[in-house]
Amino acid sequence: MKSTDIRVIPGFISIAIILILWFIVAPPQGVSANAWHLLALFVGTVVAIIGKAMPIGAIAVLAITLVALTGVTNDKPSEAIKDALSGFSNSLIWLIGIAIIISRGLAKTGLGNRIGYNFISLFGRKTIGIGYALALSELVIAPVTPSNTARGGGVIHPIMKSIASSFGSSPEQGTSRKIGHYLALVNYHTNPITSAMFITATAPNPLIVKLIADATGAEISITWGTWALAALLPGLLCIALMPLIIYAIYPPEIKRTPDASVFAKDKLTDMGPMSYAEKVMISVFGLLLVLWAGVPAMILGSAFAVNTTAVAFLGLSILLISGVLSWDDVLKEKAAWDTVVWFSALVMMATFLNKLGLVAWFSGVVENNIAQLGVGWMVSVIILVVVYFYAHYFFASTTAHITAMFAAFFTAGIALGAPPLYLGLLLAGASSLMMSLTHYATGTSPIIFGSGYVSMENWWFMGFIMSVVNLTIWGVVGGLWWKLLGFW
Repeated sequence: MKSTDIRVIPGFISIAIILILWFIVAPPQGVSANAWHLLALFVGTVVAIIGKAMPIGAIAVLAITLVALTGVTNDKPSEAIKDALSGFSNSLIWLIGIAIIISRGLAKTGLGNRIGYNFISLFGRKTIGIGYALALSELVIAPVTPSNTARGGGVIHPIMKSIASSFGSSPEQGTSRKIGHYLALVNYHTNPITSAMFITATAPNPLIVKLIADATGAEISITWGTWALAALLPGLLCIALMPLIIYAIYPPEIKRTPDASVFAKDKLTDMGPMSYAEKVMISVFGLLLVLWAGVPAMILGSAFAVNTTAVAFLGLSILLISGVLSWDDVLKEKAAWDTVVWFSALVMMATFLNKLGLVAWFSGVVENNIAQLGVGWMVSVIILVVVYFYAHYFFASTTAHITAMFAAFFTAGIALGAPPLYLGLLLAGASSLMMSLTHYATGTSPIIFGSGYVSMENWWFMGFIMSVVNLTIWGVVGGLWWKLLGFW
């Protein structure tokens, strides 16, 4: 790690918060000393992540070290280190890590680009058609791309930029409004929606599954298929409306783009016929979707059910045996190993905050404040979700936001009478949809915003509009859809 990876001021702020909470602020009534001390470490960790004091993996290592050395989870050193490392045994963490490695095959084989150019060749005769082509391309690869940054910023964004450039639309020439401004906004606002549609579409989603299971004593354990089915209708509706809404608010100067279809077809010609590696990749892609959706168990019975993480390992094994990915590819996928480390630390801390009673205490505080308003559970849910959602203006990480707030707000909502699965699915969707708000909301934001096609004013305005639309669809249409499915 280079010295430039360390930001001193956010680091000192993080340390100061830990020391103040640990030594100066007394635990509230009903909170044990160990729970309060773990909260101090947790808050300091979240602040360090938000302030980017160090790379998130390095912060996670420090958090694991402090939990082990301070003994906040267990007085015995041998048990404390087991607790500190317990996050690494969580299968959902490995699901995301392995899926990120699998998604490397999309870039290595060129399959991601082929999918994008195929959609543009079909829908690219009008600018709005290109918008839908970009959205559909991301939707297709979302289930096997847990890094929403890699998907929206690494795969789709270069395609979007090449299309914009082919029409002479660039920030440098002052011609963003020709077509690039519109396409950049569609490129970005697709990302939060697809992230909300699958457990494996963004890294923090499995954390949400675990937090819901912990809060309900494992009575609610959301499967990959349940999540995908629940998000299907509201997600598709959001994708259907989003390019139209952006088009209405920020119409591009170029409306008809017959050359885009030709451009995409030329790109496909340059790529040549589908390679062996691409065929293997798309076969593995299909196999993963079938097994994650639980199709064998639906047809042949529960004896044929397969664990979702085991399915991810199966997919990776096939790619290794077939030679599509090499072991060097696996070792070089730093994002996957980084995710496994920081995810393990945050899951561990969240788990023990729950076990030590801190989450129950905080959710009780939230519940009591809302209960005093004397409103029913539906209004209570609206308040909870709106506060949770728009608090993301203060976060530069969805993971930090979810880890800090999700469990307490979910538990408080249940106590206020909300149907647990309805509330869980709504908050789960909100946890991705809140990425729409700012140019620092998630890793994809600075990549697309940094390309210069959209001003900060336009970005924030469009973000707020889409946040209202998406959240309304997820709460109303989603709620009715989940009612029809018998989820509440």
